[in-house]
Amino acid sequence: MSLDSRAGKPATEDLLVNVPKLVSAYYTHRPDPSASGHQVSFGTSGHRGSSLSHSFNEDHVLAISQAICELRSQQGVSGPLYMGMDTHALSEAALSSALEVLAANDVDVVVQAGRGYTPTPVISHAILVHNEGRDDGLADGVVITPSHNPPSDGGFKYNPPNGGPAGPDITGRIQQRANELLARGLDGVKRVSLARAMASSKIHECDYIAPYVKDLANVIDMDTIARAGLKIGVDPMGGSGIAFWEPIAATYGLQLEVVNKHVDPTFRFMTVDKDGKIRMDCSSPYAMASLIGLKDEFDIAFGNDPDYDRHGIVTPSAGLMNPNHYLAVAVWYLFQNRPAWRPDAAVGKTLVSSSMIDRVAAHLGRRLAEVPVGFKWFVEGLSDGSYGFGGEESAGASFLRRQGTVWTTDKDGIILALLAAEITARTKRDPAQHYQELAERFGRPVYERIDAPATAAQKAVLKQLSPELVTAVTLAGDPITAKLTRAPGNGAEIGGLKVTTANGWFAARPSGTEDIYKIYAESFSGGDHLRQIQDEARAIVDAAFAAAGA
Repeated sequence: MSLDSRAGKPATEDLLVNVPKLVSAYYTHRPDPSASGHQVSFGTSGHRGSSLSHSFNEDHVLAISQAICELRSQQGVSGPLYMGMDTHALSEAALSSALEVLAANDVDVVVQAGRGYTPTPVISHAILVHNEGRDDGLADGVVITPSHNPPSDGGFKYNPPNGGPAGPDITGRIQQRANELLARGLDGVKRVSLARAMASSKIHECDYIAPYVKDLANVIDMDTIARAGLKIGVDPMGGSGIAFWEPIAATYGLQLEVVNKHVDPTFRFMTVDKDGKIRMDCSSPYAMASLIGLKDEFDIAFGNDPDYDRHGIVTPSAGLMNPNHYLAVAVWYLFQNRPAWRPDAAVGKTLVSSSMIDRVAAHLGRRLAEVPVGFKWFVEGLSDGSYGFGGEESAGASFLRRQGTVWTTDKDGIILALLAAEITARTKRDPAQHYQELAERFGRPVYERIDAPATAAQKAVLKQLSPELVTAVTLAGDPITAKLTRAPGNGAEIGGLKVTTANGWFAARPSGTEDIYKIYAESFSGGDHLRQIQDEARAIVDAAFAAAGA
């Protein structure tokens, strides 16, 4: 994709979403249940869409909410449902719609006081705290967010009692039932007015902020950060965690400055992403241009996406860190500075994350648990402490409490940001400086993701590919050491192919929404070698397509 001329520049008026039009469409546009683009579709992070394209409208939220109520009843989940939302324009409307259905179904719902914003990790944390030591009356949760997607989007995520993202067994049932309800014109959806819901005994307002902030000392060494007197910069990027930073600073005595206190559903304060769109992607140097420009004013700075499950780390030495680089540094630091963790606690990573993590884990003598794409694969390991850390290449991760028990089972951008401050405070070097040391020790990888065209038939082949269909024995001049269609860490299908050598690898996965497949590739032998891997990756996949008759 070519770089848009507006990338990294302040958003202009012509890019701003028309919020009244967007909210009006939420209530007035009716999805066509027979049109695939109008149906409920749960991906790795819930259902997402836009009211303007009939993919995130009131009907969707009502149907999904009813499906969740029925699922809770079927699975005996009788405790509270913790609900949060981010700052996208459609989130407030969707929250109201969901409350009308949840109250009508006699579900006890807990929302932030004043129906304020609540980050994804805070909901996961609340679920786990409530469920600790319980066998019944278990809680679950919902977060209304399309993550870092553009301001016109809305999203709806469900977290079961394990606190993490729902797996495909659960989301498949929600999706199927919600689409049945859409096809029946919402016949079967229970609903009361919002006024009646709020006046009922079913909706409970609480303070999510104080309990989460107070508990942070059990996962991050906040005292060390405070003693170091670091000057910390935070750009909430107009997201759901904006009300958390000042209490964090006050509670722990941090010299922390919130550089952007604006909340605006148009996100007009953003700089434009690489494709010319407003996108609150804290891993993008274009979306993060404003904070990067302030890097020399702080010892460490960071930003988060709207629901706070991702992190962007800005250092004085290197600006915005590549997400893979920071994950490697986090692993390097945590497993040497958390003595109470189990000695067999593994390093969890998605199979498209950098192999620098593999080399760090091997040097530390830690088992590497390489899993398919999706944070749901880390939930069990984080829950029982057998994974000390779980991270994915898209700037999302979580890790255990300092004593080795579960903190969250969903991505937590807040603790990954504060970890950067802990690393800087304890070691007197910022995370980017640590990465340079890792690169000198283990090699300097070059990593990139590109897209290639694919038909529906070809995507189906790639998703169900067997290693035997890959006949190549070398990749970019190196012997192939593995041809993977299942993740080594847990044996789960990866929905694609990964081919590895001693000096590089590629992974190919079909897109769920476009006629393309994604090629992730990395080389420890430089840019020319990376391009050779990418070229041969296309050839290997094309040969597999041909062998399968696609």
